Amino acid sequence: MDVRGRKQRLSEIYAAFEERAAGWKREAVCRAGCAFCCTHFGSVDVTTLEALAIRDWVMALPVDARESVCERMDANRRAKLRGEADACPFLAEDHTCRIYSIRPFSCRQLYSVRPCGSTGPTVHRGARELVNAAIRELQQLDDTGYSGHLSLVLALLESPGFLELYVSGGFRPQDVADIGRKYRLVINRVMTRSAVAP
Repeated sequence: MDVRGRKQRLSEIYAAFEERAAGWKREAVCRAGCAFCCTHFGSVDVTTLEALAIRDWVMALPVDARESVCERMDANRRAKLRGEADACPFLAEDHTCRIYSIRPFSCRQLYSVRPCGSTGPTVHRGARELVNAAIRELQQLDDTGYSGHLSLVLALLESPGFLELYVSGGFRPQDVADIGRKYRLVINRVMTRSAVAP
């Protein structure tokens, strides 16, 4: 399946999760602008395919806006590599999400039935099962990609030759082994095989 087809399938996985989780999410106290999850978790995990959709959004911005977003992503990447929590680089000043329509699954699956405060979000146990199933689907869909923190996977897409290889469906993890270790990325293909291993 080409990248366009995989992006379509990505949207379908998102929609199926939303439909299945709707009953639980109806009880959510979340609202636009609360941003607890965007500022306190410190990690927004994505697959390479999700990062590619976000990269396309960034590249379509006017030059000044693109440079500003790239500066925030660089700062976020440095903080993450130092082991520090940092607000999502796509969080707007009014605490809304600038990429809400294309936000990754790690954001889509978050909600809370109580105000977060010091305990973080409270979700239903049944919703966790749906989340785990959707993550497996995403990793299977992105079989030649990687998973990890948003700004780190976006940096991987900028490493020499990787984007062309990825878009062509190629898979040579040895070519990005050093950056993969540095950024603590996981190989989706390995994760999906270990998930089905006896």
